[in-house]
Amino acid sequence: MSGGDGQSALGCFEAVVLGLVEGITEFLPVSSTGHLILAQRLLGLGEGATNNTFVVGIQTGAITAILALYGRRVWAAARSALRPAAGAANLLWQIALGAAPASLLGLVAEDWIDAHLFRPSVVAAAMVVGGVLLLMLDRWTGKRGPGDELPQLGYRRALWIGLFQCLALVPGASRSAATIAGALVMGGSRTAAAEFSFLVGLPILYGAALLKMTTNPAAFTGDALAPFLLGAAVACGSALAVVAPFVRYLRSHGFAAFAWYRIIAGGVVAAACALGWLA
Repeated sequence: MSGGDGQSALGCFEAVVLGLVEGITEFLPVSSTGHLILAQRLLGLGEGATNNTFVVGIQTGAITAILALYGRRVWAAARSALRPAAGAANLLWQIALGAAPASLLGLVAEDWIDAHLFRPSVVAAAMVVGGVLLLMLDRWTGKRGPGDELPQLGYRRALWIGLFQCLALVPGASRSAATIAGALVMGGSRTAAAEFSFLVGLPILYGAALLKMTTNPAAFTGDALAPFLLGAAVACGSALAVVAPFVRYLRSHGFAAFAWYRIIAGGVVAAACALGWLA
């Protein structure tokens, strides 16, 4: 069965698989986009506009899980955004500053990225390089000490973290990994780095999904609506199951396990590309 742009159409099974992949990987530093590109290939879906729009759209499910888990903190920050406490950074403004650089660059470069970077070979390279850098950074921060929590990061460092997040526009680099790396370099603790990566995704992922929905509404209407809603619901549920254990893990562990996973998985994907198993 083919979609309107010559690619295989998404059914409920494919929607569930992609929803699980999105929810499990979105907030871990392993690249959800890279995993989704590979999952599309393994499911025989291809990279047409409708399917690419679908995998961006179901990110709304994963990020809604963050809204459910951290909504009270965001709401409290919103209520005090125009009258922040003296000497304390307002979380809402930190999120806005952290999201701005990647959002602006993504708007400018979206078409070029879709046309040139959404391929397994790019994912493989970005996963390996990102894994090596994350491993080096994890060892460095282990010697440095615990680091600052979110309120102490302030506004200037939030903006610098946002600049790091621009690296995540390369599929396989990982938005979560880039944001976490930026927060660690800027002196944040492991848990603060992870939680800021979750929260800064709120405007970015909702905004990206809204943009895709307006430019390619066929991916979310008619027969495509049920798979989209199913995929988003699965992404939300699986993200809810992953986020809290991930934060607990980081209280006593670093990112080395995720770095090694990236290196090994990237090597496997590179080998599959070299052998012609992944076009």
